[in-house]
Amino acid sequence: MQDISTVGIISKPGIPEGNRIVPGLIEWLRQRDIQARYDRETASYLGREDGLVRELVPEGCQFIIVLGGDGTLLSAAKAIAGREIPLFGVNLGSLGFLTAITEDEIYPELERALRGEHRIGHRQMLDCKLERRGRQIGSYLALNDVVVSKRPSAHMIDLEAHVDNHYVCSYKADGLIVSTPTGSTAYSLSAGGPIVFPQVAAFAITPICPHMLTHRPVIVPDSTVIQIINHAPDEASYLNVDGQLGVLLHHQDRIFCRASSYVLRLIRPPRLLYFDVLRQKLKWGER
Repeated sequence: MQDISTVGIISKPGIPEGNRIVPGLIEWLRQRDIQARYDRETASYLGREDGLVRELVPEGCQFIIVLGGDGTLLSAAKAIAGREIPLFGVNLGSLGFLTAITEDEIYPELERALRGEHRIGHRQMLDCKLERRGRQIGSYLALNDVVVSKRPSAHMIDLEAHVDNHYVCSYKADGLIVSTPTGSTAYSLSAGGPIVFPQVAAFAITPICPHMLTHRPVIVPDSTVIQIINHAPDEASYLNVDGQLGVLLHHQDRIFCRASSYVLRLIRPPRLLYFDVLRQKLKWGER
C-alpha cells in the first residue's frame, strides 16, 4: 500500500460506540497528518453536518475504515464501486465474518497498516445482469449473494437454472441463492449450503426450502455463467443483491450471474486465519 495521506470512514448509524470511537479516531488520524473523508453517519457522531454521501467517500482514499457489522461493510463495498481500495472492517455488530478487527484492535492494526505490515484478503465478487424480454434492465455487483425469492404473501415459486447453457433443473421452492465463497457463510449457510473457503474458485447454487428434498446445493466453477429463469407470475418474486436491493421480477425474467473482474480487498489481522473466524463465529468446538 502506498503512503497513507487520506482514509475514508463509513459507519453504521445509531451504534452507542460511535460517539466514543469516532472523535478519537479522527484525532488519531489528525495527529499523523492523515486526512479523513467520512459519510453522514460518521459525521453525526462528531456532531457535524459535513458528512458525504457514501459514494463520494472513497475519492482519493488509500483505504476505507468501516465501523459496524457485515451489513455496513457490504454497503461500503458497494460505495467503492470497483475501485481497488482496501476495506479496514471493524466489528461493532453482532456477528462479523467480514469485519474481523475488534474495537480493541483498531489502533494497533491501523499502525500495522501504516507500516505496510498488514495482510490483505482478496474476495471474488459476482456480476449480475437482469434481462426482461431480451433487454437488459439492471446490472448489479454482489459480494455475498444474488437471491431470487418469493414475496412474503406468495406461495412457492418456479425457477429454472442453467450453467453455461446446460440445463440443471427446475425448482419449486421459496427461492434460489447464488453465492460467492464469501457469501457461503451468509444466507446460503442458513439455507443448508456448504461453507466454501474464500480462495476456492467456485460459486454455490442453493435452493431455499425446495419442495423436492432431493434438490441439494451445487458447487460450480466461477468460470461458468449461471442463468436463472423466473417462471413465477409477475411481481410474485424478488431479486435481492447482498440483501440490500429488492427488484420485483416479472414472468420469464432472466438473471445471469458470472465472476466479476473486480476483487474486493479486505485488510485482515495477520494473526486471524479463516478457520479461526469459523470457530469464533460458529462456536465450533464448544462443549
